[in-house]
Amino acid sequence: MLSSLVLVLASIPSAPTAPLMQKEQATGELPPEKLEGLIEALAKEIERSYVFPDVAHEIGARLRERLYAGAYEGISLETLAGRLTTDLRSVNSDKHLRVSPVGPRSVEQPPDHAQREQELAEARRSNYGFQKVEILDDNVGYLDLRGFLPLEVARDTAAGAMGFLGNVDALIIDLRANGGGEPSMIQFLCSYFFAERTHLNDFEWRGKEGLEEYWTFPEVPGKRLLDVPIFVLTSSYTFSAAEELTYNLRNLERAMIVGETTGGGAHPGDTHDVAGLVRVFIPQGRAINPITKTNWEGVGVEPHVKVPAEQALDTARREAIKAIAERRDKAAVSH
Repeated sequence: MLSSLVLVLASIPSAPTAPLMQKEQATGELPPEKLEGLIEALAKEIERSYVFPDVAHEIGARLRERLYAGAYEGISLETLAGRLTTDLRSVNSDKHLRVSPVGPRSVEQPPDHAQREQELAEARRSNYGFQKVEILDDNVGYLDLRGFLPLEVARDTAAGAMGFLGNVDALIIDLRANGGGEPSMIQFLCSYFFAERTHLNDFEWRGKEGLEEYWTFPEVPGKRLLDVPIFVLTSSYTFSAAEELTYNLRNLERAMIVGETTGGGAHPGDTHDVAGLVRVFIPQGRAINPITKTNWEGVGVEPHVKVPAEQALDTARREAIKAIAERRDKAAVSH
């Protein structure tokens, strides 16, 4: 769901002085004045950007309180990032909030375009999230999707996968190892499952009027799977954009969800560099489903058939075979 979860181009801060760089590289510890500056900068970034302004100020106050209590002293940058993540989430349990260490950067840091090329290469090597596409017994299609890359880079791969699945009698979409991504890919894939233009999801953004709406596309390459039964596999790891696809299809009554309740993250956002030392993902919006008028934040998406994640595929295959048989019986009666 989130463009910033993939192919994020972070700004490049200036390099620290050589003595400080050597100290940080050796121990990861920050001197008191730099630590205070980092926490204050992080608090202000949260207060400026987080989707809910009142919660943002609570988070900022919590960070300052913890700083003055000495909670961030005498620890490595990596440990600090983990502790900050815990403290950010302590106010309202938003799992999208997270801090990771950047560490000191030298003048040899590659420019933005080189970083983007590296990220694109990594995306290509992962086949843009399309881990496996196959036809199982009884003509049941199986798509193992590990992420949602932007449509601008992954369209051809997605179209190829859907083309391969164009003649299946049922489809299983495996999102058990999918931690999220970008909403344009959700639009594209869902467009294969509906005959009419269909309203999928909306986003509300801090500081912006109105809603950003997401609908299926009027055209897609190849055949649509309009009458094909769909089964979505989930786990507790299934998160963010993977939950959006699950939530969309569940509420539109277009798929049976099989597996575990998902992770519960419905707040899209972006990654911010802070003081050249840490990188923080800050949710700046929230999903609003056009049917439920709410989202899955903090509660996850409940499956129709609740089973341990490792049993979800076998369970879905049985349900798919049953659905195929029922369709064949109905077709026979009608003739």
